[in-house]
Amino acid sequence: MKRALFMSLRLSDAHLRKRFCVRQYVQYCKSGQDIMHFISENTEIVRGQSLTPEISLRLFTPKCRFWTERPELWPFPEPFWAIYWPGGQALARYLLNKPEVSAGKRVLDLGCGCGASAIAAKLSGATHVVANDIDPVAAIATQMNCELNGLEPLPSVTENMIGSKPENWDLILLGDMFYDETLADCLHNWLHTCIKIHRTQILIGDPGRAQFESHSIKKLLHEQAQFELPDSVKEENYGLTSSTVWYYRPA
Repeated sequence: MKRALFMSLRLSDAHLRKRFCVRQYVQYCKSGQDIMHFISENTEIVRGQSLTPEISLRLFTPKCRFWTERPELWPFPEPFWAIYWPGGQALARYLLNKPEVSAGKRVLDLGCGCGASAIAAKLSGATHVVANDIDPVAAIATQMNCELNGLEPLPSVTENMIGSKPENWDLILLGDMFYDETLADCLHNWLHTCIKIHRTQILIGDPGRAQFESHSIKKLLHEQAQFELPDSVKEENYGLTSSTVWYYRPA
């Protein structure tokens, strides 16, 4: 179940996605402890093969069973949390390099995945960090990754916050979220509302995917930093060579 499969599930195979959801809620209703055990058994602790070698994460690697296992045997929704995506890597690196960006702030990591950006914000001195992902398994994986890095588990929210009434966040982080045009449109509108009501700062990490580069939001972004990806990350991401952090400042 490699990265290319994740993308095909995300973008195309509606029938298989439905099977995943049915299996999740009907056939595999497990406790949090069961899910933690499953994650421990089917991931590897990875450190040093990313832009943030100081952060340890439980991820899929070629040593893991489901790297090559048939995808229909996976008992949960698509495991996007098991990959350290390049946009998230850039965000986390930027926060660790510039702790003043998040120090003392209320931070939301939207679509947190493995939780690396949330962890980086907390390690950099943020006073309150919430990790949000609509996949409950991602929330549990994030808690486990917090513990790997000497942190208490961060508060997690699994509701879809996009389009909800904005809370008073000082900083919102989005890594690798602009993979779909419809989602990008919803994000654009909601982020604009967050800024208008609370003057929230928005940081976006993206490696230059086509959906992001062609979206109108790009005109409202200001580059903060660009990082060359490690060779192993370049290889896994099919030609992407760098990842950029952007500051979102609507007109």
